[in-house]
Amino acid sequence: MYLVESKGGAIACMLLALSFLGTWPAIMTLLERRGRLPQHTYLDYTITNLLAAVIIALTFGQIGSSTPEMPNFITQLSQDNWPCVLFAMAGGVVLSVGNLSTQYAWAFVGLSVTEVITSSITVVIGTTLNYFLDDKINRAEILFPGVGCFLIAVCLASAVHSSNAADNKAKLNAQGIDACMVKETLPYKGDLEVGSKGTAPKAKFGTADFLMEVEKRRSIKVFGKSTLTGLAITFFAGVCFSLFSPAFNLATNDQWKTLKEGVPHLVVYTAFFYFSVSCFVLALILNITFLYHPVLNSPKSSLRAYLSDWNGRGWAFLAGLLCGFGNGLQFMGGQAAGYAAADAVQALPLVSTFWGILLFGEYRKSSRRTYILLGSMLFMFIAAVGVLMASSGHRKD
Repeated sequence: MYLVESKGGAIACMLLALSFLGTWPAIMTLLERRGRLPQHTYLDYTITNLLAAVIIALTFGQIGSSTPEMPNFITQLSQDNWPCVLFAMAGGVVLSVGNLSTQYAWAFVGLSVTEVITSSITVVIGTTLNYFLDDKINRAEILFPGVGCFLIAVCLASAVHSSNAADNKAKLNAQGIDACMVKETLPYKGDLEVGSKGTAPKAKFGTADFLMEVEKRRSIKVFGKSTLTGLAITFFAGVCFSLFSPAFNLATNDQWKTLKEGVPHLVVYTAFFYFSVSCFVLALILNITFLYHPVLNSPKSSLRAYLSDWNGRGWAFLAGLLCGFGNGLQFMGGQAAGYAAADAVQALPLVSTFWGILLFGEYRKSSRRTYILLGSMLFMFIAAVGVLMASSGHRKD
């Protein structure tokens, strides 16, 4: 079994996880904006998300010889370690609910702000819990100022969302358009983000025409909805995310002494496998239910319609792989350097904001106030990720 043993290796895992975990939300958002139902996308995503965990377990988890203290993945499957398995599965449950919630939050609040708020709440609550669960191996005088930066970022993100929503409303009103009166129409052929090969002109990012075209085509309609709806979903997702890492920490380190004497702790790969299985099962149940009983006025669908919907399926599969490998790398780094420091990957909004601005034109033609708030928000995140990584300790045997 391969273990990350150095601080440098742990930081490398965190940085790679940061890029993966910041990219998959952009792919999911892109598919929703192109009109693909979120239920279809999430069902595809969850299949490859589990596949990533299986690949990691059967490769890194099986490298080298198995020892009584550090058994390989397959050896550990037959051991009496169910108390810790349940902690791992509980972490998968809250992550699945959080990911499912953010699918709708991205539509209401936007990719950048959703990721900022959920990640900040994850750090404020989850990192504090992990610090105490990890027997304070991270330097508190460095760690908690980083947590403070994330807390400030939550406030700035909420202000960015409010300011940007006001900007969008002003753009529509300037054209004599009432957002509540936008009607669904059949989308034109081609992608909003890259234009069309036909005769339909490409609306410029940030214009009222572009906002209208996005609303007409997307699968989750948001015009005329209260901004509080999106923020409530986002804060709920953040609370869910804040609990999955501490649950995984308990699964791998057994701080509460739930295992019988002589039973080895769950290795990170076994815990991640069970974590991903529970995430998969819950996502399967909820999304099949949402096919027939959709939420937030999304269109109804069916299992047959899902199976025949290959438009964007490859991208959804890619999103699942990126998320699965990203979570696995985060846990590998956390086992070596402490899960509190590994929460530095929650600075993933830096990556998501890049994709949001590049692909979706978020904040184009916005007011000066919005740009100042956006810059301040990103500055806080840059400071936070540096501070959290600087607080890394090293787990003792």
